[in-house]
Amino acid sequence: MKKVLLAVGIYLLSLSSLFGLDASVSFATFKAGDQGYVEIFTHVVGSTVTFNLGPDSMYRSSVEIIVLFKQGEEIIKYDKYQLNSPASRRAVDYIDIKRYGLPDGDYTVEVSISDKQEADNAQSYTSQLNMAYTSEGLLVSDLQLLSSFKQAEEQGPFVKNNLELKPLPFNFYGKYADRLIFYTELYQCDQAIGDDFLLSYMINALDGVEEPETILIGHKRKKPLPVNVVLLQMDITQIPSGNYQLVVEIRNRNNELLQRRSIDFVRSNPFLNVEEVVIDSTEVNEEFVADLDAKELEYSLRAIAPLIPNTDVETMNILVREENVEAMRMYLFSFWVKQNPNRPDLAYQEYMKVARAVDATFKSGFGYGFETDRGYVFLKYGPPSDMFREENDPVAPPYEIWSYNYVELTRQNNARFIFYNPSLATGDFRLLHSTVRGELNNPQWEIELYRDAPNEIEGSNFIDATEMQDNFGREARSRVNDF
Repeated sequence: MKKVLLAVGIYLLSLSSLFGLDASVSFATFKAGDQGYVEIFTHVVGSTVTFNLGPDSMYRSSVEIIVLFKQGEEIIKYDKYQLNSPASRRAVDYIDIKRYGLPDGDYTVEVSISDKQEADNAQSYTSQLNMAYTSEGLLVSDLQLLSSFKQAEEQGPFVKNNLELKPLPFNFYGKYADRLIFYTELYQCDQAIGDDFLLSYMINALDGVEEPETILIGHKRKKPLPVNVVLLQMDITQIPSGNYQLVVEIRNRNNELLQRRSIDFVRSNPFLNVEEVVIDSTEVNEEFVADLDAKELEYSLRAIAPLIPNTDVETMNILVREENVEAMRMYLFSFWVKQNPNRPDLAYQEYMKVARAVDATFKSGFGYGFETDRGYVFLKYGPPSDMFREENDPVAPPYEIWSYNYVELTRQNNARFIFYNPSLATGDFRLLHSTVRGELNNPQWEIELYRDAPNEIEGSNFIDATEMQDNFGREARSRVNDF
C-alpha cells in the first residue's frame, strides 16, 4: 500500500504520493455494427496524485490524459482530455473509460497520464493492438476482467448491452476477491456455426509449470446468435496466490476448436492456508479488527466461544483476562480468516449480527445472553427446527425442549436439547440433557426435572431409575420422544 504524503500550507492542503503517479490502463476491442472499436479503461490511484482542498472543504484532483493510435510513425487517431476526480474528504481512486472506432489493422497505442498539479508526476503506457472485425466467420472480442457488474438503470460510459460493467484494475484479484468475472462478445455465430456450440472457460496456473496447468474449468452451451453476449463468473476462493491465465474456447458439435482467447491475471490469497501463514501485527492493523477497541474485542471473543476448539479455550480466557489488545486482534482475525479467507470481515459481521440478537434474546442477568446455555447452543448449532416450552407443569420447573432435524456438526438426525429453570430466576434456563454427541448427556434428566415428586419415580431402584410414572400433565418424556 502506498503511503500518503501530507503537505500543509497556509492556503492549500495537498495530498500526493512519495512514489509517483500510478494508474492501471487496460485495453479491450469489440465490434459494433460493421466496425470495431477499442475501449481504454483508466484507473487512477488517488494516493499517487495531488488532491487540493477547495473552499467547500472537499478534495479534488485532475489528470491530463493523452491517447495516441499509431501505425509506424504515423498518428492515426489522437485524443487529449482532462479527467477529474469526484469531490471527497480524502484522496480517492477514480476511473474513466473511452471508446474509439478504428479500421482493421495493427496499431501501437500510447497513453500518457500526468498530474495537473505536478507536471513531472506522470506515467506513460504502451501496448500493441490488433483490430480484425470486418472479416467473415466467427469473431470474438477480447476478454475483459471485471471487478463488478449489475443491470444498468440508465445509460452511462460503463454501460454495454444494458449491463453496467466495471473493469478490473491491474488485472489483479486481491485477498478480498471471491469470484472472477469476465465479459466477452461473440459475433456472427449464426452464420459461422449455425448450430448450438460449446463455450469452455478455464483458469490455468502459470507458476512452477512448463506448460499452463488447468485448475478450474466450466462449460456453457450457447445458441448461435448474431451477437452472443457472455458474462460469466468463477469461484476463486480456493485459488492460491500466483499468476494465472483465463482461457475461453469456442468449439462446435464435433469438438473442433473454432476460436480461443486468453488473458493473464494475478491472484493474491494470503490467508488461504492460514495454518501455514504467520500473521503479524502489521497485517492485522490493516484489517477490520483494527477498528475494534478493547471492549468490542472482548465482546467479540466471548461471542465466538461456542465455535472455538477446546484446545483454544484457555488461550482465549488468558487474552480476555490480560486485556492484551494486539493479541486479541490477532486471535480474532486468525479465527475469522479461517472461516472465510477472502472476506473475513463479512464473515465476522454476519456472525456478530446473530450473536447480538442471541445476546438480547437470552440475556438472564448472568453474563451475556450468548454465554447462557441456550445462547451457547443456538450459536454452536443454529436455530432449532422446533421448540416446545412448558411453564405450567405443577411439579416441574419451566423447561424447554429444542429439536434439531439434523445437526451438521455431529451429523446426527433428530437431536434434542432439554433446558430447565430450577431457580425460577428470569431467563435462567440451564442445559439438563442432550442427545448430541459431546454435550451433557444425563440419563436421569426426567428424575431431575421432576425432583419435587420423588415418590412417583418409576420402579423400585431409585438410584438407577431414569423415568417418572405417567401422570396428568406430565409430558416431558413424550415430548422428547415424539417431538
